[in-house]
Amino acid sequence: MPDIKIGKITLGMCETNTYFIYREGSKDAVVFDPADKGEYLYDKLAQNDLCPKAIMLTHGHFDHIWGIEGIKKNADIPVYASEDERALLKDTRLNCSASCGRPCSIEADHYLKDGETVNLCGIEIKMIKTPGHTEGGCCFYIAEAGFLIAGDTLFCESVGRSDLPTGSMGTLVRSIKEKLLTLPADTKVYPGHGGPTTIAYEKEYNPFL
Repeated sequence: MPDIKIGKITLGMCETNTYFIYREGSKDAVVFDPADKGEYLYDKLAQNDLCPKAIMLTHGHFDHIWGIEGIKKNADIPVYASEDERALLKDTRLNCSASCGRPCSIEADHYLKDGETVNLCGIEIKMIKTPGHTEGGCCFYIAEAGFLIAGDTLFCESVGRSDLPTGSMGTLVRSIKEKLLTLPADTKVYPGHGGPTTIAYEKEYNPFL
């Protein structure tokens, strides 16, 4: 079976990483956390002969959802999120979009349960609930490729902030230890901000863990 490829476009006032995955040789792609400038994102993918077929959200903060509307202007595709992030996605105060001057309210098409797996673009993607940065924060694990799309849960030598609505540092650290550090050591972690890391590296060097 062709290899799974991953790409990244960093956008927006928070320099948020928007990822996309696809099978080598396929035009169909899954987009994670479209940070901003959705029409630009769509055009960049099209320039690389890729077409988004689904959007997956690690959480609902403004800098991870502002690009959804622009993508949907070009492609009527479904949005997936954790079932526990429903309120934050819809509430412009909770998702901090109102305080940033661009209120944004989102309703996902599919709300996933912890551990639920979906097949999109021929790729098996497992949702791992990791509350703490937000109540419904999650990560997406692609076992076949050894990838973890971590959103703002886990960073290289750091973790997500917990001082925004529905956040909890104790819950976040527990989520990482119980849900993420149990993954294979060579799992490549792609965070919402900054560069990639691995589970093995974070076990050894992350001062929060």
